[in-house]
Amino acid sequence: MNDSNDPNADVSSLTARLAVLTTEHRDLNAIIDQIAMAPPPGDDLLLRRLKKRKLLLKDRIAIIQHLLDPDVPA
Repeated sequence: MNDSNDPNADVSSLTARLAVLTTEHRDLNAIIDQIAMAPPPGDDLLLRRLKKRKLLLKDRIAIIQHLLDPDVPA
């Protein structure tokens, strides 16, 4: 059987991806908070990269949430 046309497989895949991204976002947030409290000298680039990655994850999370729960009724 081909699962590529199974909507439940798509939902399961998106839900799993959402969980992974949400965990990474939460972990990055904790790391950013720790670095902000005691920043390494001269390492602003690391903090900027982490914040940029966190924003990217936030955008991807929002896209997946929208795909899973669209505003327009079907």
